[in-house]
Amino acid sequence: MSEGGAATCPQVFVVDSWANHVTVPGKKEPRWARVGRKLLLPLVGLVALGLIVEGYLIYNLYQKTEAFSVSRPHLHIQNFSSPKISGQESGIILSQVGSKVSNEIPRVLTQAQKRPFAHLLGPNNALGENNVVQWIKEGEAFTQNMEYDKGQLIIEKKGYYYLYSKVQVNAVEECLLIQHRVMKNTSAYGHPIELMKSKSFRCWTPKREKASEMEDLWNSFLAGIYHLESGDKIFVTLDNIQKMRLGLTENFMGAFMISS
Repeated sequence: MSEGGAATCPQVFVVDSWANHVTVPGKKEPRWARVGRKLLLPLVGLVALGLIVEGYLIYNLYQKTEAFSVSRPHLHIQNFSSPKISGQESGIILSQVGSKVSNEIPRVLTQAQKRPFAHLLGPNNALGENNVVQWIKEGEAFTQNMEYDKGQLIIEKKGYYYLYSKVQVNAVEECLLIQHRVMKNTSAYGHPIELMKSKSFRCWTPKREKASEMEDLWNSFLAGIYHLESGDKIFVTLDNIQKMRLGLTENFMGAFMISS
């Protein structure tokens, strides 16, 4: 009790349950993430537009290709009665108009078939001036847009040519130095130019009494690509040409243009 007899009022304490709660600010989102989220939708739309445009272009290309494949057989149709096109130089196609297929067989001269080529066969005898092989232009031998004269192929159209030659020699009973060459005569030089050569020294030891009945065959094959001018002459020489084993399939020479 206090003085004066008056009672003291009790103190009242109010407890606030939120007094100790501290609000912690959230983690700030990176700037690149916010920018990326804003650009995501436009990028998706741009990809979809690109796919639509690509599909449209592919469809147009397919339509043009199909139309070209249908119309292409009509581009090279020649008159069947033309006397300038031989059977060897021509191909055969069927012309088609709409849904009707005609039975006309026109002849087609392609660019590849215009290219010069030649294939000459082995000689009937082993004689040749200056060892130049004298080929045969008969039977399975042929030339197109090229001339042949006294063992020489004459180039009419300049370009890159594949040249080849094969010979077979019988070196029985003695030692021989065999040289097989492909040569070129050109107006730019005053003497023949050697394009290709194979060289071999052959010695044969007889194993039987009658050596003359034996054969010791030696083969040489030469081939290469060369640029030739109009008027150039290609020929083959063979040392000891009298030892050549005669035959149409054993010896041959040829050339064909691969590019102008």
